[in-house]
Amino acid sequence: MSPADAVSHLTPERWERANRLLIRKALAEFAHERLITPEETGAGSYAVRSDDGLTRYRFTAVRRALDHWQVDADSIVRHRGDEELPLAALDFFIELQKSLGLSDEILPVYLEEISSTLSGTCYKLAKPRVTSAELARSDDFQAVESGMTEGHPCFVANNGRLGFGVHEYLAYAPETASPVKLVWLAAHRSRAAFTAGAGIEYESFLHGELGEETVERFHGVLRGQGLDPADYLLVPVHPWQWWNKLSVTFAAEVARRHLVCLGEGDDEYLAQQSIRTFFNTSHPEKHYVKTALSVLNMGFMRGLSAAYMEATPAINDWLAQLIENDPVLRSTGLTIIRERAAVGYRHLEYEQATDRYSPYRKMLAALWRESPVSSLEDGETLATMASLVHVDYEGKSFAGALIERSGLAPAEWLRRYLRAYYVPLLHSFYAYDLVYMPHGENVILVLEDGVVRRAVYKDIAEEIAVMDPDAVLPPEVSRIRVEVPDDQKLLSVFTDVFDCFFRFLAANLATEGVLDEDGFWRTVAEVTREYQASVPELADKFAQYDVFAPEFALSCLNRLQLRNNRQMVDLADPSGALQLVGTLKNPLAGL
Repeated sequence: MSPADAVSHLTPERWERANRLLIRKALAEFAHERLITPEETGAGSYAVRSDDGLTRYRFTAVRRALDHWQVDADSIVRHRGDEELPLAALDFFIELQKSLGLSDEILPVYLEEISSTLSGTCYKLAKPRVTSAELARSDDFQAVESGMTEGHPCFVANNGRLGFGVHEYLAYAPETASPVKLVWLAAHRSRAAFTAGAGIEYESFLHGELGEETVERFHGVLRGQGLDPADYLLVPVHPWQWWNKLSVTFAAEVARRHLVCLGEGDDEYLAQQSIRTFFNTSHPEKHYVKTALSVLNMGFMRGLSAAYMEATPAINDWLAQLIENDPVLRSTGLTIIRERAAVGYRHLEYEQATDRYSPYRKMLAALWRESPVSSLEDGETLATMASLVHVDYEGKSFAGALIERSGLAPAEWLRRYLRAYYVPLLHSFYAYDLVYMPHGENVILVLEDGVVRRAVYKDIAEEIAVMDPDAVLPPEVSRIRVEVPDDQKLLSVFTDVFDCFFRFLAANLATEGVLDEDGFWRTVAEVTREYQASVPELADKFAQYDVFAPEFALSCLNRLQLRNNRQMVDLADPSGALQLVGTLKNPLAGL
């Protein structure tokens, strides 16, 4: 590909559209988070002024439950005095820098993330148009995965991926659906560790993933350098990480043969929505591989900590056992795809020079996560839950298309989805003080003819937490115990589920005329009460943490990223960084 061809998606028309869409989202989400206060200028018409008061953004919007601003992208106009100016996202953030709390240090990096997000949108606009109805009829899990166009529904700068050049974007971004072969390294056992779940042993596991022939080829590379394969562990590496980080930043390790590059594996993979996780397309029943990737994206450097990886399989086994032993969770069909094995490499000198937050400690680790494919029954298909809030170029949602395909009444379709996804979250919280990070990318839905049959949770070890400081946990699992103030515990449902997912799903279905908002939230309330009635022994917990409370604290995600776009939160203290601004009226109150 020529240098010019690599940017062929960046045309004036697509750039204008991408900027309009991003400013639409910025106006909506920043108004929701009360960073800006749109002034009402007429029925459904609003205006937002720049910090100096001289530039005006005018638009129309529908305001929905949970203070959701549904802004009409085509209505947005920008004026400075009497002059109409083109919509330009970078100008928007500069004009509202003080309102948004962007420091002089953060602003240029945030603008770079916005530029990257806009470029990605242009690429998606250049792809062949696929309707939500076509995606809903597809049985191809990865076609749905790569068909997503928006990313996280709340974050405005949600496709930063700082570190990728355009050629690497085209090779590794999930929406490009480019096949990837992983690079494999041999890591000396003196600095590397492999941990695995019950019943898994290193040699047989690696042979199963790589095949005898590939393992022998890799061992031959080691023997050819006079090295003993028994002294090494094999580690899969994102190609970007090898070329841009490890081959340079870990040069001493390579020179001293603590690390040996073995070359590419044989299997082809596709990047998932999380960028650093790969699905094996050569053998879909084999494990996903999650790799370290020192790219800045949506508030975090996407590395993987070698120290963190050691407890990963044990945490997954613990949760799988808990689900298996709980009749309520079992009855919902909930499963997890376990992170079955992990490998991490510790660079001793960088560890001496840094604290536990440092990206230098997160450059070389990997884990293997079960594939959901092998658990499917005849007629079942898979889709990332992020797809439910996907809207195509015609304004039609994937959720609406699934409902149409199912032939069910919209409220009944929603009820089945809630029983599969939402009830397990409620029960885990009330019965075990256990919470997940259950956003769209962390959940896979099992579908049959458009109907949600069950949910599969993933990304377990880094994301789950037990909020009871007195919980009795096995020592190897103890790191998931966190202390959260009582009045913030239920935000795991209010924020993560209601505000960050249901808010968008309800608005999309209402806009299409599929199911009005009252019908949506009434169904959520009914499913909640059905669950509560099924476990009367938890009545005290339901009263203590009232999901029908009149209001709840507004926890703001963009405020986190605008304040610190390199390390939004400490996973060991998830409540410590929360940006709470006022309250939202609970749509379940009074239902």
